[in-house]
Amino acid sequence: MNPFDLVKNLKDIQGTMTKLKEEMASLTATGSSGGNMVQVTVNGQMEMTAIKIDPIAVDPRDVKMLEDLIVAATHNAIEKIQEIIKEKAGPMMSGMDMSKFGL
Repeated sequence: MNPFDLVKNLKDIQGTMTKLKEEMASLTATGSSGGNMVQVTVNGQMEMTAIKIDPIAVDPRDVKMLEDLIVAATHNAIEKIQEIIKEKAGPMMSGMDMSKFGL
């Protein structure tokens, strides 16, 4: 293989990765639990950006249930954002071990 082609391909891959990283920052997904009583929004960097709790879910006698709903909604949102990232990264990431990237 021509070494110049290798360098050109590497630069193309770097550019694609930079573009993907910028796109990921703007992605969001909202997960829910308890019939939408709890909704959590995460961005493409797996950061929670918003949480919405229906007042009916706030029962001071059952804080554990609310905690469980928040955890479940967060997991749901993260699963959704991971799917969006996989779809966007698709062909470029084929053959790579995505678990190294937390996906």
